[in-house]
Order: sequence, then C-alpha cells, then structure tokens
Amino acid sequence: MADNLQILKQITDNYDGFNNRDSFSLDKYKIRRLVNDLLILFFPKYFDHWDNDEKTFERIRKDLEDEIKKVDVNYLEITGKFINRLPDIQQKLFKDIQAIYDGDPSAKTYSEIVLSFPGFLAVFMYRIAHELYELYVPIIPRVICEYAHRETGIDINPGAKIGEYFCIDHGTGIVIGETAVVGDHVRMYHGVTLGVRSFRKDAEGNLIKGGKRHPNVGNNVIIYANATILGGDTYIEDGSVIPANSLIMSTPEKYNL
Repeated sequence: MADNLQILKQITDNYDGFNNRDSFSLDKYKIRRLVNDLLILFFPKYFDHWDNDEKTFERIRKDLEDEIKKVDVNYLEITGKFINRLPDIQQKLFKDIQAIYDGDPSAKTYSEIVLSFPGFLAVFMYRIAHELYELYVPIIPRVICEYAHRETGIDINPGAKIGEYFCIDHGTGIVIGETAVVGDHVRMYHGVTLGVRSFRKDAEGNLIKGGKRHPNVGNNVIIYANATILGGDTYIEDGSVIPANSLIMSTPEKYNL
C-alpha cells in the first residue's frame, strides 16, 4: 500500500508541475451536450426526444456560460453575442443541407442528411465552433471540432473559413487546416487534405506558430477523393475540378497571396 501511495503522490506532483503551464479546465460532457442541444434546437422535428424550444434554449445558454466562464472573464458578453448569431448559423446550415441534397444522388430526403450524413454532422459542428473561434474563445472551439473528428473521421480546424453551400460527400479522412479558406458552392470528397507544405522554424529550431499556412479554394470547386492541396500561397481558382489522388503544392504567381 505504501508503494501505491508513493506512486500516486509522484503522479500528483508531476501533474502539478505540468499544470503550471496553463490553468484551463472544461467539462467535455457538457460541451457535447451543448452541441447536441444546438442540433435539436435547429432541427427539432427530426428528433423525437426534444423537450421544447424554450427549455433547450435555456440549457444551451447555461452550458455556454458555464464553460466559457472557465476560459474568459467576459463570458456573459461572449455568450450573448454567440446566442445572437444562432439564426445566422442555422441559415448557413440550411444551405449546407441543400448543397448536399443537390450534390449527392444518394440523399433522398433532408431528414436523412441531418440524422445520418457524417459530412453534414462535421460541418454542423464546425459552424458552431467557428463562431466561437471568431469570438476569440480559447480551447472550446477545438474541443468541439475534435468531437466531430472522433464521430465522423473528418478533421476541420475551427479557424478555417468556409463559405456557403458546402458539400462533403462521404468525408472520411478529410483534413482542413486552420488558415484554409474555402469559397461558396464547394464539393469535397473523402481523403481530401488542405494542409501545410512546410513548417517555419525560428533560430532555435522551434515551430513558428501563426501565419498563413493552408491553401485557398475558390467558388464552385469540386475536389475529388484523396486530393492533397498544400501551402498558404496555393490558390485553386473558381470553377476548378481537382482530380482524385492529385497533389498540388503551388499555383502560378498571379494567385499568390
């Protein structure tokens, strides 16, 4: 028993030293509940276990306040701004559903898109997380997107800027990096990566964080399965069709940003 107590003390001491690096803590269960409540709030008739709009709405507000309070002292102001944006988020999601319905012949109804399509679920969580990211909320947006990643196999960083009518078909293995910019009416298939070409380092060999690292994709673009597009100065122009299994690491200088 003494040995066990000694090991437990060592583990606790180790964590205390590590935890000095930052002081954030979150209730990941509550964040998942928040995401599920938002889905029900936006699409209540698709779920047979929804309570009522007012009850769901108040639980969303309370969970948001509780978790944002842990990472930002301006939690009431931030929560209010986010709540005010909910109708706009919902309208964007309606457009995403329409894009999936129009772009995927296997989608027979809107309800099956909401209830079963991993591409829509990932985009839904991204839309929520991105709004919090735009409000400079730390950590929580990434937690939401990693929840989507685990559920769907689709990895979208909350910092990415994605336009309207976004269609993900199948979706497993998609990676969209933090500084990627995606235009309107873009369709993307499984295995696509919008990634980094190389990592900048400082004089001591440490990665330099920030800066434009991921590509831009224009409007009305189709990117087929397993295409890889890399680099912050890479631009896919409007109307392009990117073949499956292609690798794009640069574009003509006229597109460089």
